[in-house]
Amino acid sequence: MRILVTGASRGIGAAICHHLAEQRPGDGGAPLRMALVASRPSAALNDTAARLDASGAETQILTGDLADPAVPDRLVSDALNVFGGLDALVLNAGIAPVDRLADLALEDWERVMNVNLRAAWLMAKAAHPTLADARGQIVTIASMSGVNPQPGLGAYSVSKAGLIMLTRLMAQEWAVDGIRVNCVSPGMVLTPMTEDNYRDEDFRQQREAFCPIPRIADPEADIAGVVAFLLSPKAGYMTGQNLLADGGLSDSILRLLPARSA
Repeated sequence: MRILVTGASRGIGAAICHHLAEQRPGDGGAPLRMALVASRPSAALNDTAARLDASGAETQILTGDLADPAVPDRLVSDALNVFGGLDALVLNAGIAPVDRLADLALEDWERVMNVNLRAAWLMAKAAHPTLADARGQIVTIASMSGVNPQPGLGAYSVSKAGLIMLTRLMAQEWAVDGIRVNCVSPGMVLTPMTEDNYRDEDFRQQREAFCPIPRIADPEADIAGVVAFLLSPKAGYMTGQNLLADGGLSDSILRLLPARSA
């Protein structure tokens, strides 16, 4: 299987790569082949590639700024030159500047939309012919913030809501081409981006107390397996779905209301 994963250097993206390398053998005994995409070269990206290579996967590192509209097509083209085709995309790259809408700078809004949403469309569009040939799959990584508005992360919430809708539209338009397109929306996850916050034990406990499954998610144990399921034949009749992996948090608002005993 030939897979391109964006945002692959660390966090959820790296966890997805590791999980797929451990859980999914290559088709017909061939090795799993993975194009690891990140915005720039880094030690973390090299470490991810080295771990995958050690597991028997074949990796190719690709870098580029997804805010540049020319980059998604170039990345897909580079992957095709190396692997000869693609069977799946995992579109995980994203950025999340913290600011309220009234204070958000135009350039920050545009960069979030370009990286989180436009790049996903452009990359999927570029890969459409090869995915149609392979009867392949796309999994996008959105967020519970795309299902529910999150004040202070307005641009991020809007971009992830758009990504969920983009997923559903691609699923409808491309089902006739044999391409399945689904989405995973994580909740609170411990990643390099969030770990500084969760070192504050009071902050962590307060957040965990709000969640029906009262803990912060682990990227590999709690998110990567959902992606692997969607890429597998077990999900072969699913398309256009958004799977919330948020410990039940998004559906929990009514339990937080004061209630009288019966």
